[in-house]
Amino acid sequence: MMKENKGKLYICPTPIGNLEDITLRVLRILKAVDLIAAEDTRHSIKLLNHYGIQKPLTSYHEHNKDVKGTLLLEKLKAGEEIALVSDAGMPGISDPGADLIKLCIENDIPFEVLPGATAFTTALVASGLPTMPFSFEGFLDREKKNRKRRLETLQKDDRTIIFYEAPHRLVASLKDMHAVFGNRKAVAAKELTKLHEEFIRGTLEDLIAYFEDKTPKGEFVIVVEGVSPESLKKSEEEKWKEFSIQDHLLMYIREGMDKKEAVKRVAKERKVGKREVYEVSIHL
Repeated sequence: MMKENKGKLYICPTPIGNLEDITLRVLRILKAVDLIAAEDTRHSIKLLNHYGIQKPLTSYHEHNKDVKGTLLLEKLKAGEEIALVSDAGMPGISDPGADLIKLCIENDIPFEVLPGATAFTTALVASGLPTMPFSFEGFLDREKKNRKRRLETLQKDDRTIIFYEAPHRLVASLKDMHAVFGNRKAVAAKELTKLHEEFIRGTLEDLIAYFEDKTPKGEFVIVVEGVSPESLKKSEEEKWKEFSIQDHLLMYIREGMDKKEAVKRVAKERKVGKREVYEVSIHL
C-alpha cells in the first residue's frame, strides 16, 4: 500500500464463530497494514495464526480506549496504516471502535469500513420474526432499574427488537422483558455460525423456563417481536384505567369531543352513573 502524509484506519469485521466467515478483502488489509489494534490480542492472534498473518498487535478495548485511542491517533497522523478488529463481528457495534472512528473524523484522518459478519443480523434473519422494520438495542443496562426504564420506552414499539446479553444476566433480562412487554414471541440465539449453533424459539415465558432449567453459557442475541397492532390498540383504548374521572374527561375533550358526549363516554367506560361524571365535568 502506498502511504500518504496521513495514515488510514481500516475497520475490519472478523468471524462471529466460523473462521471461514472472513472476506478476502479483510485478509488482504490485515496482511498489508502496519499495526492491528484488537479488542483482545489473545483472541485475535488465533485468527491471525490461522491465516498465517504476522503483524504487530496492540490492545484497544473499553478499559484503555482513552489512552490507547490517543496513541493510535498519533500513529495514524504519522502515516501508519492500522486495522481495527473486535473479538467477533463488526468493530463499533457494542464496542469502543465507535470512539476511535469519532477521533478519526474529528482529526480528519481517513478511514474505511469493510463489510462483514455481524451477530445481530444473522440472528434476526434466522429468528423467523419480521425482519423489517427492526431496532437494534445491543446490551441493556446492568442495573435493573435502568434496564426496566429502557424497556418501558420500547413497550409500544412495533419493530422487531434485538438485544445482546451476557449469560449471567440473561434470565433477569428476560424476566424484565416479560414484565414490560408481556408474553411476546422471542428467540434466543447462541454459538452463531459454530458447530453447536442453537436457536431457542417460543415466548418470553418459554425462554425463561428453558434457561432457569438449563444454565446459560456464552453471550446471547435475543430477538423479540414488536407490539402487535391489536395489543397497541387495546392498550390505547384502556389507557384511561390509570386516570381519574377528571383526566378521563379531559382526554376526550382534548381529542375534540364535546363535554356532554365525553360525560356519556366516560360513564359508560367506567361503568358509573352519568351524574357522578357530570358533577366532575362542571368544574372543568
